[in-house]
Order: sequence, then C-alpha cells, then structure tokens
Amino acid sequence: MRSLFWRILASFWLAIALVAGLSILMGHMLNQDAWILSRHPGLNTLPEEWTQTYESQGEDAAQDILQQRKRQYHIDVQVFNESGDPVVRGTFPHRAAAFEARQNDNDRRLPWRRLTDEFTSAKTGDTYLFIYRIPHPELDAWHRDSLLWPLSALGIALVVLTLFSLLVTLSITRPLSRLRGAVHDLGQAAYQQNSLAKLANRRDEFGVLATDFNRMGARLQSLIGSQRQLLRDVSHELRSPLARLRIALALAERASPEEREKLWPRLTRECDRLEALISEILVLARVDADNASAEEVELNGLLVTLQKDAQLASPEQTVHLETEADLTLKGWPTMIERAVDNLLRNAQRFNPAGQPIEMRALRQGERILISVRDHGPGVEAEHLGQLGEPFFRAPGQTAAGHGLGLAIARRAAERHGGALVLDNHSQGGFIATLELPLVPGAVVQP
Repeated sequence: MRSLFWRILASFWLAIALVAGLSILMGHMLNQDAWILSRHPGLNTLPEEWTQTYESQGEDAAQDILQQRKRQYHIDVQVFNESGDPVVRGTFPHRAAAFEARQNDNDRRLPWRRLTDEFTSAKTGDTYLFIYRIPHPELDAWHRDSLLWPLSALGIALVVLTLFSLLVTLSITRPLSRLRGAVHDLGQAAYQQNSLAKLANRRDEFGVLATDFNRMGARLQSLIGSQRQLLRDVSHELRSPLARLRIALALAERASPEEREKLWPRLTRECDRLEALISEILVLARVDADNASAEEVELNGLLVTLQKDAQLASPEQTVHLETEADLTLKGWPTMIERAVDNLLRNAQRFNPAGQPIEMRALRQGERILISVRDHGPGVEAEHLGQLGEPFFRAPGQTAAGHGLGLAIARRAAERHGGALVLDNHSQGGFIATLELPLVPGAVVQP
C-alpha cells in the first residue's frame, strides 16, 4: 500500500531539506569574507596565480599581475611575507594606508572593504599574506551580479515547494471532494455505487475508505430499498383484513340482532388475523433494530425447548431432534429462537399427518447448521429464490400465514453473519437450513 502518511511525510521532509539547504547557502553568503574571496573573479584565483608568477618570473611580473587586477576590477592589493615585509610594491598608496590606520583608530566607515587571505606555495612552502581593498561601489555592483544565482536557486526551491504542496493538497482534497459528493448523494438516496470505483482502486488510506464506503452505501441502499418495499407490502397486506372488517361492520349495522350475533365471530377472527399480522411485522422490524450485545448461546437446551413447544402447539405432529453435544455460539438467543420457531411453524403447515418433522443441529467447520425438514409437497424450483422475501407466498399455498416467517428467519441469520438456505429435499419434502457462524459477523468459508 502506498501510504498517504509516508507520502505526506516525504513531501514535508523534502521541503525541510530544501529550506535547510537554502539556510546554509544564505549563511555562507552572509559570511562575506569567505564568500567574496571564493566567488569574486578578481580574487578567487589571484593568490595561486600571483605566487606561481612571482616564484617563476620575479617581482616585476608579479607586480604586473596586481596592476592588471587593479585596472580590471579596481582592487588594490598588498602582499607580505611571513616576516611582515612587503614582497612587491603593491597597488595601494602609502597615503591611503595611513588614512586607513587613522580611520580604524577613529572607528569610522572606510571607503573600501578590507579583506585578508593567506596562501602557501606548494613549490617552496613559503606563506604569503594578501591584503585586498575593494571600493564599496565596486563591491556593491559585484554583489548585485553575484546574488543572481542564489536568488534563482531560492526561486526554484520555492517553485518546487509550491508544486509539492499543490500535489499533496490535491491528493488530499480531491478524494475528500469525491467522498463529500458521495455522502451528499447517499443523504439524498441517490448514491451510485460506481461513483467511487476509481477512488477505491487506490492503494492508500483513501482507497480503503472508499471501499468501505462503497460497502456501506450498497448496504444502506439495500436497506432503504427493502424498507420501501416492506412499506408497500405492509400497506397491501393490511388492506385485505381492514376491507373485510369494514364489510363485516357494514353488514352488522344493517343486520337484525340474530344475524348480528352470527357476525361477531367473523369480526373477532378478522381482528385476530390483523393482530397476528401486525405482531409479525413488529418482530421483523425488531430483528433489524436490535442493538443488544451478542452473548453465549447454548443451542442444545434452546432446541429442546422449541421441540417441546412445537409438539404442544400441534400434538398430531412429531418433531424429531438430532443434535451434537455442547453446541454453543456467540449471538442473540432471542433471534435464533424466533428463527427456528418460524421454521418449525412453517414445516407444521405443510407436513402431512403421520410423518415426523426432522430437526438437526451440527457443527461444520467454523459454523453451526440448524436444519428443519418436512415431508410436504415442497416448492417449485422457480420460486425458491423468492422465498424469504417479506409477504411472498408460493402460488397454490392454502395454509394460513402472511409470508413473514421465513423473512424473519433470514433476517436473523444475516444479523449473525450467516444465511438461510431453502431447498427441496432430495427424498421429498422441503428443508430450511440456518447457517450460523460461531462468531457473529465472521467470514465463513463454504
């Protein structure tokens, strides 16, 4: 992963390195003696050139070099040996030297800049002291020319820093702008999952964030879509019992007392159906809204209790239970209880008399499978994919129900990070299997 942290760190490190380099450069510039002696074209090669000329050609040739530098650069030069005696006449008048001595005594500004430099001959080993006097106007003119390069370097460094800062800023603000747009679209329920596809391909923190945001957006869009569909289905399902209640009430208003007494059981039955439907809708809503913490669930005792309750509710049908020892997982026991109870009730609606309902629970790898099988007619293959959707009932069903039992079981399985698998049994009948991971939300390999 090309971490954004390291990218920003490297950019700022480079900026600091450039600033440090420029600071060192400016520091050398402020050290005027060393800067002038090393950079001024009239001084940087003079000691070596003069020494070679003096030792090979004599005093007159060496004096000519000093005169030539004075004419070209307006620099006065005096050269002394190790004893402090002048080696050549030099180009500095004696009266000017006396004036310099008096001005130094009075600590007043001189009309020239005084510099000193030593040079040791590689040939003879003698050391010479060079004293330079550069008029201030000449020195200022040279400064203006010599500062072009460091100022250019400073300008280039500022341009580079500006580009780096711009790149770093854009690398942060552009992904944030895309994320802001995606958040706005999500708030307006107009989120498109592919809007962050390019950003999700990045191999840094923004790519990880975009990938997680895509998952969240897809999940929220799915929930919003399912909620809208649920509202449409609820409104549709509630119309039927309400319409029947209105008809029964209208008939009761016009009926005689004897006929009205016959209508009361019908009204009670419709009210009970409406209450049962509303209860199942509330259970479905609670499965999605339950935010309680997961806890240890001991499945063996829970399944035994559900087996007994199912046989009490329908004594003519037998429920066979087969489990492994010590089946425990981490989850929400109320959800699991509702899910298995709905699977048993669904099996009882279609299981023929004299045939047992088979309930099994076993551990398979890192998940637990709870299956409920009946010996009924099963479901046509083209409708298996729609089972588990709220209010969906396969065509031809005559048993009572609202199509919410399997939906509740599926939501409970998904809340645990598992799934509800619905299929026709190979030997006849219908089988529903809850696949629950041992830890809720864990990725389970099939």
